[in-house]
Amino acid sequence: MSKVKLDEIDHQILDMLIDNTRTPFTDIAKKLLISAGTVHVRVKKMEEAGIIRGSSLTLDYIKLGYSFIAYVGIFLEKTHQTKFVLERLNQIPNVTVAHITTGKFNIFCKIRAKDTNHAKNIIFKIDDIDGISRTETMISLEESINDKKRLMHTIFNEL
Repeated sequence: MSKVKLDEIDHQILDMLIDNTRTPFTDIAKKLLISAGTVHVRVKKMEEAGIIRGSSLTLDYIKLGYSFIAYVGIFLEKTHQTKFVLERLNQIPNVTVAHITTGKFNIFCKIRAKDTNHAKNIIFKIDDIDGISRTETMISLEESINDKKRLMHTIFNEL
C-alpha cells in the first residue's frame, strides 16, 4: 500500500477533526480561510484513501455505571483455536478490546463491568469458552492515560 500525500491544509483539517470529530466543515473552512466545499472534498478524499475511517464517540463509562476495568490474559490450549476464541470473545459485549499477543498470554483483553461481582461473571463467561485453558486477571485501579489525540497529532506533525 502506497503512502498517501497530504498537504498542509489536509494536516490542519485533520488536526481540527482529531480535537473534535463533530466540528462542522463550515467552522473548519472559516478558520482555514477556504470553502466548506473544499473541506468536504478533502475529507472525502482522505476517507477514500483510508486515512479517515469513520469517527468515534467517547463515553464516560463511570457516569454510565461501568467504572470497573480489568485486563484478562488468556492462555489457549492450542494456538490454532485463536480465531474461534476471538469470535466467542466478540460475543461478550463487556470485552471492549482484545489483542493477539506474544509472550505470556495468547490473547489479552480489556473488560468493563459495573463492579467486582459483574466482572467475575464476565470472567467466568470467558473461562467457559472452549479452547481456553486458563486466564489471569489484573484489576485496573485507575485509568491514568487514555489519549489517542496526542499520538494522532504527533503522527500528522511528522508527515
